Amino acid sequence: MVLLHRPFYRRTSAQVSALNRPGLRVLLAAAALAVVAAKLSAAQDIPHYPGIRESDGRVIVDPLEPPWNAIAKIQTNIGSRCTGVLVAPATVLTAAHCLYNRLTRGLLQPVSLHVLVGYREGVFRWHRLVASYTVGNGFDGGKPPPQTADWARIELAEPIPDAVSPLRIAQQPVASGMAIALVGYNQDRAQLLMADPSCHIGIVTPRAGGTLLLHDCSATRGTSGGPLLTREGGGWAVVGINIGAGDLANVALATPHVN
Repeated sequence: MVLLHRPFYRRTSAQVSALNRPGLRVLLAAAALAVVAAKLSAAQDIPHYPGIRESDGRVIVDPLEPPWNAIAKIQTNIGSRCTGVLVAPATVLTAAHCLYNRLTRGLLQPVSLHVLVGYREGVFRWHRLVASYTVGNGFDGGKPPPQTADWARIELAEPIPDAVSPLRIAQQPVASGMAIALVGYNQDRAQLLMADPSCHIGIVTPRAGGTLLLHDCSATRGTSGGPLLTREGGGWAVVGINIGAGDLANVALATPHVN
């Protein structure tokens, strides 16, 4: 066996002298700064999605399997997208701000809304038009969030078939520490239905007209109107709907006030 050694390399005095030249040191420093600047620029180009936690617990779920098949993707003719939940064969709950047009400062007409059930990557099981909808009393899309009136009840032009079981509204009182799951179509993965199955309600804040909930579920834009689900009676029930995403906490509205 021949043992090969790595050649020992030592710079000559001329090479050391060249490296110590002021001009070369300036060039090397400039190159290093350019690399750092490029990395910072790349970091700044990464989109910021409020509401997604550092310990992101979201998982992809099958929109054709219960209880996830009761979740709807709501699209509008002005390009906005939200989430909703089927609570009756022809009734979907969502957030009122999803139906608000900031340009006209008014609510969209029902004809501008499309409800897709069983949606994944551009394919859906059912598409329904909207016959009518109502929003929370006093909702004003021009006011800053959160609002206890930020909910909408959509009546579909045609019911969803019995193959989908609507989710019922939770009967148990909402409480801090309650284990929940949040499901919706997040902006960063808009073509997939995702759920954070292991999160909890934090602060419960009763206000005039409703109760606001802070929770630690990981979710961002697009999940507005998505349901907060809790276990009840051997199944899942809707304890709230998501209405806002923030870096410190996400905000939901307790459902007893919106149904």
